[in-house]
Amino acid sequence: MTDPKTLVTGADGFIGSHLVEALVRSGTPVRAFSLYNSFYTAGWLDNLPKDILKEIEIFRGDIRDSGSVRAAMKGCQSVAHLAALIGIPYSYEAPHSYIETNITGTLNLLQAAREFGVRKFIQTSTSEVYGTARYVPINEDHPLLGQSPYSASKIGSDQIAYSFYSSFNLPVTILRPFNTFGPRQSMRAVIPSVIVQIASGVKQLKIGSITPTRDFSYVEDTVNGFVKALESDSSGETINLGSNFEISISAMIEKIVKLMDANVESIEDKTRLRPEKSEVERLWADNSKARNLLDWQPKYAGESGFEVALEKTIEWFKNPSNLNLYSSDQYVV
Repeated sequence: MTDPKTLVTGADGFIGSHLVEALVRSGTPVRAFSLYNSFYTAGWLDNLPKDILKEIEIFRGDIRDSGSVRAAMKGCQSVAHLAALIGIPYSYEAPHSYIETNITGTLNLLQAAREFGVRKFIQTSTSEVYGTARYVPINEDHPLLGQSPYSASKIGSDQIAYSFYSSFNLPVTILRPFNTFGPRQSMRAVIPSVIVQIASGVKQLKIGSITPTRDFSYVEDTVNGFVKALESDSSGETINLGSNFEISISAMIEKIVKLMDANVESIEDKTRLRPEKSEVERLWADNSKARNLLDWQPKYAGESGFEVALEKTIEWFKNPSNLNLYSSDQYVV
């Protein structure tokens, strides 16, 4: 493959690895930015099919280091920036790390993108920036509220990204995925946590708050939104990626229990509860802007689509080679 490439940061993570795989399958040259470690592993990229992996240029570095970022950016025509610290509970313990990674790291990428004149910069946001919904469905004009250090850091990174569009005409698009789930997701998310516990044979299902509602999106839909955004000529826009289907955590758990034909008792684990004022009680996406601007729509929409996506996710996690990568008795922050 020859330049120019698409740089994907956070390529070693859950959504990032799926995006890399989708781009390679579409014939797009990819440079995958992976967080350096002394074992020289590349997260989920190491688990991609060999025919996909051989087509990827893996760059190992750290987005907090501006020199590393400049080296990764050179020769790339577009950027999908997904690298971030994302665990909400851990942001209570190490908020400074979230500022360094999510805000300073994003600034490093924006400065390099401006220097090298990239044609597209996708900033990955999160529905958490809205806080508990003041109205539903939530459109992109909804007020922002940082109810956790994580969400506050993402508000900051979104704003610095937009400032590079408004100040320097950098072609930035902010994509705001709602709660994405699917294969390869970590146990810090509720759906994998429930599935892995049941698949591991527990009789008591440890869960946090069950009253909040969420708009869950299957990873295939989210990735398709990123691909559409990379192809789009529009910039300076913030765009929700959500299914436009709302379901409570309790109802979601009931669906998983039924699909897995499980006999379990749900018990509240207080270590999984957020501080009262930090819990986002309701999220429900208005995805009309993505439909109109990107010609995107979720394949796994509504209750029936959600159930099909859950079945696909359960099937992946139940595979022993995948299940063995997870621990059912450990709460991941």
